[in-house]
Amino acid sequence: MSLTANESTFESEVLESPTPVLVHFWAPWCGLCRLVDPLLQSLQSEWLGQLRVVGVNADENFKLANQYRLTTLPTLMIFEGGAMRHRLEGFRGRDDLRNALVGYLQGLSLSLYSLEQLRITPYRETSVSE
Repeated sequence: MSLTANESTFESEVLESPTPVLVHFWAPWCGLCRLVDPLLQSLQSEWLGQLRVVGVNADENFKLANQYRLTTLPTLMIFEGGAMRHRLEGFRGRDDLRNALVGYLQGLSLSLYSLEQLRITPYRETSVSE
C-alpha cells in the first residue's frame, strides 16, 4: 500500500480529499488483506487521478475501526466528498472484489464527468466524393 492513514491523518487524507478515496482497512495477520493489496494498487494505477487508495491498519487505529464498525477484514470503503458512499466486505477473493469495484467505479466515473467534459462529438456520416 503506497499511502497510509491513521487516526490523526484520516480526515485530511480521506475525508477532505478532492478525489474519491478507496480505504482499505487491513491487519498484518489477515491473509486475504495481503492477497488483495496488489489488486488495489493496480486499480489505483488504472484509475490514476480519479481514485486514491489509502490503507488503514485496523489493529493500530482502533478508534477508526470502531467508528466505521468493522466486523471483518479486509473491509473496503469508498469515500467521496467527505462521506462514505460504498462499503465492501465479505468478498471471496480477488476476482469477486475486482468485479464489485470495477462495476462501482465505472458508475462513479460517469457521475464525475459531464458529457461536455468528456468532449463527446455526435456521429455524422460523411460522403466520399470521387
